[in-house]
Parts: sequence; structure tokens; C-alpha cells
Amino acid sequence: MARKISTEDGRAALAGVSSGDPGRTDLATAVRYLLQLLAEKAPGHTVEVRVPPFGAVQIIEGPRHTRGTPPNVVETDPMTWISLALGQQQWQEAAAQGRILASGVRADISDLLPLRP
Repeated sequence: MARKISTEDGRAALAGVSSGDPGRTDLATAVRYLLQLLAEKAPGHTVEVRVPPFGAVQIIEGPRHTRGTPPNVVETDPMTWISLALGQQQWQEAAAQGRILASGVRADISDLLPLRP
């Protein structure tokens, strides 16, 4: 199991990202921290949220998949994930721009966003 990112470390990474030119460490920590918050908000194994190359979590209660690609997948880039999670961008806008790849009937997680770190 991945180590839990402390609130202090997560907020410091988010501050580093908001500076405009984030280092890879800040970007990775910010993405993983926000994924951690999402998993805490909506625990489960029905939807997989992927933010390559930094992390992925399974969320939302319901049917669990055990092998292969899960039926409900959300994938986006790190900066889009951060802007969605912080409420700086809306799900529908990012999806319309092709910045979110979502497949499956339960893959729209817009009702879980923004997160409140």
C-alpha cells in the first residue's frame, strides 16, 4: 500500500504547483494527494481514476473488477486533474476539450469534484 501523504505535505505540493512552474516532485505529490482525498471521499472499487505517470485509485462502491481493464475508467493528465480537483476547471469543459478520457456508465465523477484539500 502506498504511503499516506500528510495534509502538510499535500498542501505544500499544491502551493508549489500553483507557483506556475512546478517541479516533478511537487507535481507528483500534488496529484497523489488529490487522488488520496478522492479515494477517502468515495471509497470503493468500481471506477478507476488514472493520472499517468503519477498515480491511480479505485473509487465508488459497487461491483468490483478483478482482472484486466476495469469497465469504468477516467484518465487525465496531471495539470487537468489538479485543476478539476481544485475546482479551477469544470468536468464538462475539460471533457469537451478532450482532456478527460472517461469510459463506462459510472465514469462521470463530476459530482465528486471539486475536492476540498
